[in-house]
Amino acid sequence: MNNTTPSLCVLVLAAGASRRMRGTDKLLEQVDGTALLHRVALLALGTGHPVLLTLPPDSPARHAALAGLPVQILTVAAAQEGMAASLRAGMAAAPEGSASLLLLADMPEIDAQDLAAMIHAHCATPEMILRGATAAGRAGHPVLFPAWARQGLMQLEGDSGAKPFLQAHAARIRLVPLPASHATTDLDTPEDWAAWRAAR
Repeated sequence: MNNTTPSLCVLVLAAGASRRMRGTDKLLEQVDGTALLHRVALLALGTGHPVLLTLPPDSPARHAALAGLPVQILTVAAAQEGMAASLRAGMAAAPEGSASLLLLADMPEIDAQDLAAMIHAHCATPEMILRGATAAGRAGHPVLFPAWARQGLMQLEGDSGAKPFLQAHAARIRLVPLPASHATTDLDTPEDWAAWRAAR
């Protein structure tokens, strides 16, 4: 895959506080017998590209879930600011000239085929911003940012993530349809997790 793919790294955002879980950590919830964070990291590594993963300070349980995995962990001192702090840290650590596949750590339906579809689309349209989407066209994640987006992403602030950047560059976005609700299922509360498990 790497012989035909432009320079690419995978950035896993896992520095959120999981506040809506009321005392538990959604990234440590079990999915198919493994912690969600470990599962997502394995998927990222499975692409064959370098993996950067953001964590908040003082997160020993998340570190333990990643034990033995060859990911580059970035501790985000300003994690409480929101997703923009993780994006800035990731962009700063990404190799110069590299595209970045942005993968949220709290999306349990994303699979290896989804990531392969994103990377395949990037090979075909390397200058476009790619967004995973439902078949009906509802945009979600992952998001693949070309190398030209790096400087703009490093200017982001607050908890709206890349939304302002995506709005500013809407004409350069291409949607990549993924199966079912893979691109839009994120689980933030115990009730979300219970409902999702009941429907599986």
